[in-house]
Amino acid sequence: MQSLTIPHIANISVAVGMGLSAVGAGIGVGLIFAAALSAIARQPEQAQQIKGLMFLGMAVVEGLAIMCAILSFFILFQ
Repeated sequence: MQSLTIPHIANISVAVGMGLSAVGAGIGVGLIFAAALSAIARQPEQAQQIKGLMFLGMAVVEGLAIMCAILSFFILFQ
């Protein structure tokens, strides 16, 4: 029976970190789309401005997820 060593724990933590960042980004983008669709349904004349803000919010959420993935790779190859 093998015991867990520090490299094994680091690999597990990287996998968990990358998984959580992907799930968090998915939830965040879903909430942004839901709010944007609701806002457009209430005020269709503001659709262009709402779409712009929606894409800006998506970029921020996805950028954060990519940064989490990069930090996980740094931990993995440290």
